[in-house]
Amino acid sequence: MSIQSKGRREAKKKQAERERNKAAANPEPQAKVEPHAELRDQQRTLLAGIVRRDGEWVLGMDGKIAGETTSAARVLALIMQAAELHERSGTPVRLMYSDALKDAAHAEVAEQGTDFDSFRKTLAAELSADSRARH
Repeated sequence: MSIQSKGRREAKKKQAERERNKAAANPEPQAKVEPHAELRDQQRTLLAGIVRRDGEWVLGMDGKIAGETTSAARVLALIMQAAELHERSGTPVRLMYSDALKDAAHAEVAEQGTDFDSFRKTLAAELSADSRARH
């Protein structure tokens, strides 16, 4: 092994260290994530949740992103339907959601000339029809 190769290795290590320090000092701006809803079972296990990220509502279920949309009404209706499905299958759950999510959902459907309960029923019927069509 030559003396020069040792010098090059040391220089690479120092350069890598400087880059790590620079990255730590100037972190990339990250998207702000605001939690808005969570669905938990009796053991407090998180079954589903809704966050707002970069202006979109993101629905997560079973530790994975199930979808994202600009529609607050849609994600709120979907997590409510998930809660109902768990209850019907015998799993008691607790759904909590923010006033901001509820207000956005109700305002959205009011602009469409309907109320939130009607929107939920219509969406549930659409999803049920889609499910039957796939089977």
